Amino acid sequence: MTSQPNQKTAEPAVGGHGLQAGLKNRHLSMIAIGGVIGAGLFVGSSSGIATAGPGILLSYALVGTLVVLVMRMLGEMSAANPTSGSFSAHADRALGPWAGFSIGWLYWFFWVVVLAVEATAGAEILEGWIPAVPQWGWALIVMVVLTATNLVSVGSYGEFEFWFAGIKVVAIAAFIVVGGLAVFGLLPGVDSSQAGLSNLTDHGGFLPNGAGAILTGVLLVVFSFMGSEIATLAAGESENPQRAVTKATNSIIWRVAVFYLGSIFVVVALLPWDSKSIADDGSYVAALDSLGIPHAGQIMNFIVLTSVLSCLNSGLYTASRMAFSLGQRGDAPKSFARTTGQGVPRTAILVSVVFGFVAVFFNYKFPDSVFLFLVNSSGAVALFVWLVICFSQLRMRKIIQAEAPEKLVVRMWLYPYLTWATAALIVFVLGYMLTDTEHDGRRTVLLSLLVAAVVLIVAFAKQKAGRGHGRAVGGGAAAVPDAPRDEVKTG
Repeated sequence: MTSQPNQKTAEPAVGGHGLQAGLKNRHLSMIAIGGVIGAGLFVGSSSGIATAGPGILLSYALVGTLVVLVMRMLGEMSAANPTSGSFSAHADRALGPWAGFSIGWLYWFFWVVVLAVEATAGAEILEGWIPAVPQWGWALIVMVVLTATNLVSVGSYGEFEFWFAGIKVVAIAAFIVVGGLAVFGLLPGVDSSQAGLSNLTDHGGFLPNGAGAILTGVLLVVFSFMGSEIATLAAGESENPQRAVTKATNSIIWRVAVFYLGSIFVVVALLPWDSKSIADDGSYVAALDSLGIPHAGQIMNFIVLTSVLSCLNSGLYTASRMAFSLGQRGDAPKSFARTTGQGVPRTAILVSVVFGFVAVFFNYKFPDSVFLFLVNSSGAVALFVWLVICFSQLRMRKIIQAEAPEKLVVRMWLYPYLTWATAALIVFVLGYMLTDTEHDGRRTVLLSLLVAAVVLIVAFAKQKAGRGHGRAVGGGAAAVPDAPRDEVKTG
């Protein structure tokens, strides 16, 4: 055993200067807060409300609880061993190289598809404002600008994300405060005659479509929570990774409670769940309109655009850091692990954005075939990632306790019982998705399983061929808990 990890030295790269601690505390704080507020919250909640009525609150609470538990497990592992590979590096060590390889590539695949989805969504809004530029042109401009931002330095990514996330955090906080005042009749000058807690029970009851609609609602909202784990990846490039992970993990409960449950509560209390305006205009636009706020649609478009840009920015960052980690561990070309003098994994970023551009092309040329396959086949990856985190934590707790128990600064509650319960709930959700044909749940799970099976076959073939020998796990620190982070231990 050697000295404790140097918290201010970033992970070494192959043939480069290594990642650098370029993210400030305020960057990490806003990345952690903004990471749970995706564009899906603003544009996807109306379908959930239509399905479950006010009971959608229980759907959000159920998924929110799941996210809090998974983040607690991930926080335990990442606080002990901060690494840019996060759960992929932990799975590599806890379950075997096949697990780190598989979940790392699946997660990378998920985010490059998200790049295309978000770029297209942003381009639609921008084309509506400036129609002289075609939609594909806006998608290209947005992708190029954010690629350039990520290529400059991790600090520029952090600065952009700080402001993007800051805008949506302020916007949703203002929405909750103003809407909450209207719900309780405390907002002067606003006709809130149809607003009130009675909306939760008057229109067919709290569960107008039955208790089963809660589970259907879960399927519709679960993917809007993806991104909460980004803070654990970004922590590896901060001045104090352990502190950053601990802070992000401990704050996840109030973040989910305020931004998701708080805002959805305001929506279903301001308007009847079956209001035509929610279905036609979207839940948040309808809520703003009901308060008499002028230009509600354009205001919400601006907020959604900010969320889209935030998601794009973080998606490119996340995909590139996962590719960097895979390159470090020999699960991707070594060039992926090379960095510039500013600590930027240039090749990993460029490869990720190229695949993002390819996916954008498919969205415009083959939206109902190739692109639909990409979206559906990556749709269940979030649940696969959470499941792997559960099983990794079950094993990693024993490893950390045996080798460096003082690193357990974050602990999963009621270990191992709550971990097993969380894994069982995730498996249940996946199983329930197989029964869902109305919202493409079955297709999403089956296609995602197909892609996962292909990646697993490649992983086991690679492992059997013996190419996994002499590989560093998680950039050094994850491989040997007490090793300085500026040394790469192999073997």
